[in-house]
Amino acid sequence: MVTQVVPKFGWTSNGAEQSHSYLLPATLRLLERHHVGSLLDIGTGNGSNLPAWLSGTERVAAMEPDEEGFSFAREYADADVRKIAVGEEIPADWRHAFEAIVCLEVVEHLFNPADLVKTARQTLKKDGIIIISTPYHGYLKNLALAVADKWDHHHHPTKTGGHIKFWTRNSLSQLFVSEGFREIHFEGVGRLPYLWKSMIMVFQID
Repeated sequence: MVTQVVPKFGWTSNGAEQSHSYLLPATLRLLERHHVGSLLDIGTGNGSNLPAWLSGTERVAAMEPDEEGFSFAREYADADVRKIAVGEEIPADWRHAFEAIVCLEVVEHLFNPADLVKTARQTLKKDGIIIISTPYHGYLKNLALAVADKWDHHHHPTKTGGHIKFWTRNSLSQLFVSEGFREIHFEGVGRLPYLWKSMIMVFQID
């Protein structure tokens, strides 16, 4: 049984997220660098990032469990959008079908992050990659948050569908490397070095 974090995340439109301003340019550079022709967007939300993937990728699919998010995402008819959660059964035509996965700001919402690795293994082709982003945590940023008394604002515990996991480079790498992936890229995005808003990591099936 798959446990959802919340029944509804609260999508009200297909408008872009503020984080897209620093996540999408870096992700598109990585997709171009790896010459990706087929892509699965895991946790596409309201689908507002789908036009970016469709602009340079031959085959684009996406999965989203939230009913409202799914309804907005499926408006992009050129993408194969399906209402599926991480950890649920993967359709036969998606198994080992994609050269890359994009998973932006999703892993911090998952009760069982190992389900994400399982889904990646089931959907990626041989030598496929997963590009994953999540809010950055490291010593200097954590210290700055503490000094500025911003921990409550950073964790936003009262927000519906908020973050329940907080990742460092080492912990996210351990999640994937322990399951047969290898880390091939790391970068911080948004704000000053080591105070980054998010980190982007790329893992390849070993």
